[in-house]
Parts: sequence; C-alpha cells; structure tokens
Amino acid sequence: MISLFKEELSGLGQFLRRNGRETVVVAFATLFLVLNRYHPIGSERVSTFLYYGVFPLLVIVLVLRKSPIKFGLGIGSPRIWGFYVGVICVIAAIILYASSFDTALQSYYLKGDFRFLDYLWSQCLILSASEFMYRGFLLFGLKEKFGEGSILIQVVPFVLMHLGKPELETVSTILTGILFGWVAYRGRSFWPAFIIHLFINLFFVGIINWRYG
Repeated sequence: MISLFKEELSGLGQFLRRNGRETVVVAFATLFLVLNRYHPIGSERVSTFLYYGVFPLLVIVLVLRKSPIKFGLGIGSPRIWGFYVGVICVIAAIILYASSFDTALQSYYLKGDFRFLDYLWSQCLILSASEFMYRGFLLFGLKEKFGEGSILIQVVPFVLMHLGKPELETVSTILTGILFGWVAYRGRSFWPAFIIHLFINLFFVGIINWRYG
C-alpha cells in the first residue's frame, strides 16, 4: 500500500514537471477568476483589471520568466487580424441589431442613467483585461503544448463567466469564444479580440439605450 502511494505520488510529480508551464497558467488563471468573484478589489472595473490583466502579467514575468509579447500582448499580424476585425464587426452589427428586439436582453442592458463615454471607459478597462486573460494568458500560455486546441480550452471558462446573463447571450459565447480565440491565435495577438468585443458591447448596449432609454 505504501509503495503504491509512493509510486502514484511520484507519477503525479512527474506529470506536473512535464506540464509545468501549463500547470502554472491554468492554476493561476483559475485562481484569479475565483478571487475576482469572491474577493473583488474595489469597483468591478478595477478588480477585473487587476485580477485579469495586471496579476497574469506578473505571473508571466515573475513566475514563468517570459516576455508578455509571447502571450499575445504584442501587435501580432495586423494584416491577418485586421481582415477578421472588419468582417466580423459588420456581420455582428447586423446580428446585434436583430437581437436588440429581444425583451430579455433589453431588460438586462437597459440602464436608467446611461452615459456613453462612461460606459466606453469602463468597457475599455474591463475588456482589455478580460480579453488578455482568455485570449492572451490562457490561449498563448497553453499554445505550446496544445496548439490549436488551446482555442477550445479557453472557451470553457469564458462561457462559464457568462452564467447569470440572458440565456441567448450565454449560449452565443460558445461561438464567439471560439471565434475570438481563432482570430487571436491567427493574428498572434489578443488585441483583435478586444477590439471586436468592445465593438459588440458598445454597439449593442448603445443601441438598446438609445432606442428604449
């Protein structure tokens, strides 16, 4: 019994060593997601920016001892991702306009004191950090081991973080999570995913509050 325990413990240790980088990325990403939920720091925008943006950067530099550029923080390949951003935003605008007639979405996103510039600033802060978490830290942190499979892995926490929002939106994040991941992977940068996500939020929330506010 003791020998079996030692054997299995040794096997676990070897597994963690073989997957050291991936273990660090997944463990810290999950920890930051949980801490942001249960122990927010200040306002939502500040807490998200710290847990999803600043802290993962510190892990990359101090723990993994890598350049953040290799985790999608650089400009990547604008020639490739610029095409995707343009096409996706046009298609998204059409879909979002049609979706804006959904009463559940209207109820959730209609704000009594909507100010576009305040919302823009808030979304820039929140989305730059959250997109870096999913399409930067997780995607590129797992890319070396899993290749294109890292696109699918980062979809799971992305979808789960939308639980509690309108069902139509949560279900749609399965597709958008894959799409955002693909664009970031192909473009070698998380920035195109941020641009698309920012456009979607500003367009959708803006049109609902302009029409019904």
